[in-house]
Amino acid sequence: MIRSYLLARWRSFGHAIRGVIWGLRGQAHLRIHALATLAVLALAVGFRVERWEACVLALCVGQVWAAELLNTAIEKLTDLVSPQHQTRAGRVKDVAAAAVLVVAGVSAGVAVLVFWPYVLG
Repeated sequence: MIRSYLLARWRSFGHAIRGVIWGLRGQAHLRIHALATLAVLALAVGFRVERWEACVLALCVGQVWAAELLNTAIEKLTDLVSPQHQTRAGRVKDVAAAAVLVVAGVSAGVAVLVFWPYVLG
């Protein structure tokens, strides 16, 4: 019983990882976020940021990824239920994309606040 429960949980992780891989292969914005993630990681290591700063940066990166993945899911679901162009369906997609823009913008602002003192020396 415990084994089957653990196996089911393990498979759930597999589905989630498959979703990330699919997103990276098919969504240009996710690839941009991946490059930004690598840049943030390189800067954080290079500047040897404080642990709390690394935590804040990790939270921001995670939020951007989560928002982009949710946006992708909303777009795909919208395309499924509304294959023909409809204004309301377009608005749903626009609002989901706006959520990503807000999270990414705030995260970029946080990155500037964290890295700026290191850049200035």
